[in-house]
Amino acid sequence: MPAKPLRDLIDFARRNSPFYADLYRDVPHGVEDLTLLPVIDQTAFWAANTWPDNRLLTGPLTDAGVYTSGGTTGAPKFSPWTRTEHTDSVSAFGAGMVRSGLRPGHRVANLFFAGELYGGFLYIDNALYHAPVENVRLPVAGSAPDDYIADLIAAFDVEVLAGPPMKLSGVADAMNARGLTAESVELLLFGGDLLFDDLRPHLAKAFPHAVIASLGYASVDAGLVGAPVPGHDVRVHEAFPNRTLVELVDEVTGEPITTPGVPGRVLVTNLFRTLMPIIRYPVGDRAEWVDDECGRFRLVGRTTEGARVAMVTMRTEDVREVIVAADTERVLAGMQLVQRRWDNKDGLVLRLAYTEDPSEALTRHFIEAVHEARPMYPEYAAKGFVHPLSVEWVRPADLATNPRTGKLIPLVDERSHT
Repeated sequence: MPAKPLRDLIDFARRNSPFYADLYRDVPHGVEDLTLLPVIDQTAFWAANTWPDNRLLTGPLTDAGVYTSGGTTGAPKFSPWTRTEHTDSVSAFGAGMVRSGLRPGHRVANLFFAGELYGGFLYIDNALYHAPVENVRLPVAGSAPDDYIADLIAAFDVEVLAGPPMKLSGVADAMNARGLTAESVELLLFGGDLLFDDLRPHLAKAFPHAVIASLGYASVDAGLVGAPVPGHDVRVHEAFPNRTLVELVDEVTGEPITTPGVPGRVLVTNLFRTLMPIIRYPVGDRAEWVDDECGRFRLVGRTTEGARVAMVTMRTEDVREVIVAADTERVLAGMQLVQRRWDNKDGLVLRLAYTEDPSEALTRHFIEAVHEARPMYPEYAAKGFVHPLSVEWVRPADLATNPRTGKLIPLVDERSHT
């Protein structure tokens, strides 16, 4: 599907989508400069993207694949792709895998997760199918036991494992527990989360000949964001030529960032996706420019919009709604999410400010409320992919605030992003 010129995409969106018509009501017609457009407010975006009264889409849902965002905690956040949009996206992503080291004839085990409208497994399977080199696809899926995958690697001489970092780590655990190494594995392609350096020795013990590389940067809602850049720094990506426009903006002022090394909020505009237009959409990550002229950037963590813990996305506003509804005793004076990493795994902490001394029962009550709204988190914790959800009680003055504005920081990312 050919990319639309930016001006045509903007005009198409405001003409056919009630949501964009409202958003661009005060924007002059004929705009060709992204910085003159408002940044998408995710809460308003998803409130408009509902059924049957959808105000976001530009046309009827007649020929599309529908996936769900990993950030769902309440009402599902559906993301439809037309047939041509999906084909173009996976073709570009498949070409990116070649840049990451996929070679002709590689036998690839797909360890991403599937089911319940989750798009990761299907997206990677289609990307491999449309990759510009021949390959052998082994559709294992992330739900397969790690010991089964270890046996499969030996049986098929699997050369590539593609999956989220913690699933790759689980397979390495199974190999290491047996005292075995997978000599055939040449390439570990990860996606869906950052791969931290503390996993590298663990993976190297099980896969001594494997190179670690990103398979690309994308999400169900935003679509394509960045292609992998070959090199030692797996956090570096660049905008897909003629498909995506990536911006970095100051998290407080919204002003564009052009100076290398200065972190900012990642915004993406998709030039070929028109059923659900993505124009200045905040992806939820922070990055810094490596080279802004060629659109090359380095991921450095999450924004305040939500935490990504392994493959589970916890949007701050969604979690806040759950906590506020569960606070029937009115003991809270504020909250923020804290993302930490220890013992080679990510964990999420609910930092709650109290007005009265909380009880253990109240702590369990808040954790159970979040688990009920986001059952994927306790499921992943039970499988060992993440640490169990915990609560940290503090006084209101101990909540982290922005030193420039004094405002509460909804998400504090305490991980070391190397």
